[in-house]
Amino acid sequence: MENNTNTNNQGCSYHSILKYTGLFGGVQVINILVSLVRNKLVAVILGPNGFGFISLLNSTIKVLSDSTNFGIPFSAVRQVSDFYEQKDEAKVRHYIKVVRCWSLLVACLGAFLCVVMAPLLNDWTFNWGDHTKHFMMLAPVVFFTAIIGGELAILKGTRRLRVLAQISVINVVMALFISIPLFYYYGQKGIVPSMNLVALASFVVTAAFSYRFYPVVRSNEKFFADGMEMIKIGIFFTLAGIGGSCAEMIIKTYLNNAASLDIVGLYNAGYMICVTYAGMVFAAMETDYFPRLSAVHRDIERMNMTINHQIEVSLLIVGPMLVALVIFLPIVIPILFSGKFVEVVPMAQIAILAMFLHAVDLPVEYLPLAKGDSVTYLTVELIYDVVFVFLLIFGYQQWGLVGTGIALLVAHVLNCVGIVIYYSWRYKVRLSRRVGLIFSLLTTLGALAYAFTLCLSGVAYWMLGSLLLVVSVILAVALFKRYNK
Repeated sequence: MENNTNTNNQGCSYHSILKYTGLFGGVQVINILVSLVRNKLVAVILGPNGFGFISLLNSTIKVLSDSTNFGIPFSAVRQVSDFYEQKDEAKVRHYIKVVRCWSLLVACLGAFLCVVMAPLLNDWTFNWGDHTKHFMMLAPVVFFTAIIGGELAILKGTRRLRVLAQISVINVVMALFISIPLFYYYGQKGIVPSMNLVALASFVVTAAFSYRFYPVVRSNEKFFADGMEMIKIGIFFTLAGIGGSCAEMIIKTYLNNAASLDIVGLYNAGYMICVTYAGMVFAAMETDYFPRLSAVHRDIERMNMTINHQIEVSLLIVGPMLVALVIFLPIVIPILFSGKFVEVVPMAQIAILAMFLHAVDLPVEYLPLAKGDSVTYLTVELIYDVVFVFLLIFGYQQWGLVGTGIALLVAHVLNCVGIVIYYSWRYKVRLSRRVGLIFSLLTTLGALAYAFTLCLSGVAYWMLGSLLLVVSVILAVALFKRYNK
């Protein structure tokens, strides 16, 4: 039996996880609801073709941003937070100037490369038409993305959590009201202008909040050398981000060239359902879980307790939601997008099962970052990216769009098993029997839900599927109450 200390620690851990999951998960719910409205209108107005075009441009922006921001949105949080915890206001304000100086430098670099590399980006991404001007016109988006990343890092480092939540909601609402009228009146010609206007509006909102707490002050101080430590910390995180962004871009470019832009749009819609929407449960990890894990990473017992508690709560929250998605996707997809996207339902239903594994491997994946073992983090992330790209290409060649869902599931199985085994050896990670029990029960219900999609139809499907959802909710609530005493 666990002693009282462990029980108390568990209770505190559960409370902390729920508190921040509630705050940022709630914000994610609002953002997702607004995004659902936006995606629905985009799907109706532009169709799969326009949806795919937006996806390719967004992937390009992400690659350029991740390649040129030197990890500042991540590493600056840690640096600013250190001085903030020391209550050294002078150092906090000085380092904020350092972050802003470097953010401006990398913003200019990113925008410059976007213009210079536009012909290459066009050749790599499209096999029809000349979209060089489109890529050149994305330079302001890359610029503002870098500036915004620096300001958000400042707010995270100084614990302005409610402000971050407000910014997130305002930005997603503005994106809706800016982009949809342009899409409606100009069709695909309005895509690039809308992206620039949304980026500008997001910068104005973010800067307005950030500058209110920490106004911009002119100074003759030299900031370049002071920022080098921040860059060193962030470089491995940047390389991992580049790997992920490149993998995403390679996949979408392959689907565009091997199939069509419609397939890219369908794949992106399925991916959003599986990873983005289901992933709202994991939104609080960087803000709450990562600092807690960093604080206890030297104590193996407390480290394992922290990891196991995070996995348990994540599974109990996400499990019923995933069962609901698998069962009700035939209804959800036309509502979220349009009838033109029903082809993606089989792909998304099998890919959703990967999120059960993601609830296990994601908390463990933060451990190298908490320990400062950047090389291990980078290596593991790059291996996953390479394996996923090859699996997806193979899956699509063999089974079409459904094969991409199978690839996503298999990639997460391999990733989860590999991480648990390797980190058990390297860091003495030990998953508890309770994690094994919760995972087994909830994934069994998820697998049954998917089996229903293959074997049942009509009234039997909806009745048994709804019953299975009720069972998953009751089970999750019962387990949560049992372990949160």
